Amino acid sequence: MSEEKQEKEEIQKEEVKQEKTELELKQEELDDVTDRYKRVLAEFENYKKRSSKERESLYNSILADVVEAMLPVVDNLENAAKVETEDENYKKGVEMVLKQFKDVLSSKGVEEIKTVGETFDPELHEAVSSIQNPDLGEKEIAEEYRKGYKIGNRVIRHSMVVVAN
Repeated sequence: MSEEKQEKEEIQKEEVKQEKTELELKQEELDDVTDRYKRVLAEFENYKKRSSKERESLYNSILADVVEAMLPVVDNLENAAKVETEDENYKKGVEMVLKQFKDVLSSKGVEEIKTVGETFDPELHEAVSSIQNPDLGEKEIAEEYRKGYKIGNRVIRHSMVVVAN
């Protein structure tokens, strides 16, 4: 009987060892699946951020292209508003349309680039001429030929300017 008892104990010990081994294998498998899940989740979060940035970039790029195509119209309206005319209502109408255009542009984040009195910046300005003027500082913009525009940090069109000294 004691031999049987020993055999039963050994069998029980074997079964316990097998169960422990199976549990360890299952735990390793669970850890592996958990690790893969965390990696996939992190990749998905990165994908969402990247695609969001790409969408925003694409939107800004398309907006800049559309605005760039409309800038000559704004230039012509500004020139029309400067012309002397006897019909004040006509001039007022042109000024109202120009204001409406500028309001639409500013609502989309488009800003005019500051020029006269500012220091020349090749990132924002295009120098078409230079003059000597002792009243103005070095690389100071003296005159603007054509307005420049930007959206955020992206330049849509550089300002054409005359630089002093």
